[in-house]
Amino acid sequence: MITLRNIKKSYFIGERELPILKGVDLEIRNGEFVVLMGVSGSGKTTLMNIVGLLDKQTEGEYTFMDVTINGLDDERLASMRNLHIGFVFQQFFLLPYLNALENVLIPIVYSSKQIKHPRDKARALLGRFGLSERIHNKPSQLSGGEQQRVAIARALINEPDLILADEPTGALDSKTGGEIMDLFQVLNEEGKTIIVVTHDPKLASFGKRLIRIEDGTISEDITR
Repeated sequence: MITLRNIKKSYFIGERELPILKGVDLEIRNGEFVVLMGVSGSGKTTLMNIVGLLDKQTEGEYTFMDVTINGLDDERLASMRNLHIGFVFQQFFLLPYLNALENVLIPIVYSSKQIKHPRDKARALLGRFGLSERIHNKPSQLSGGEQQRVAIARALINEPDLILADEPTGALDSKTGGEIMDLFQVLNEEGKTIIVVTHDPKLASFGKRLIRIEDGTISEDITR
């Protein structure tokens, strides 16, 4: 699914170059559950943004779903994201004026995929995550764990090939965070490819593969 070759990323502050990624080589296959771990500033979020087509590398080659990403314009990148990737973030990013069902349906608006009976599908996803009685609640009426489950349902509505989760338990207590990671494990067992980005070593045990990032390079890559 994913092949990275000598990926480098730098930012410039005036004339000063600030290297973040310093030559990352990585392959991720369909159906893997990868935990990408590193401390703040290690480069893990930058790497996730490149993998998720939210940012572009400074150097190197990226192939995603048999498509060479180098040189694609922003419109093509957006199309690839909408077709193939579902995102889950630490802060949920639910729209406060929409209820749970309406929030889950948002990606349908921007997707070229033809999803049959999207409202029924959204209800089914929310029901599966224990939110059947909460579909008409606004985010302010939901707990943190409930909001994150809505966000996961939103990430799944377009039937993506890849789920990218950036610190998905960072705003949750440890018990609720564990429940969210359990949910990712179930989705992976059903065939979804999942990459979870975290600084929390307690979450490493949930994945089948641990990749540790230090100072912009991969320092450890363990498959269980």
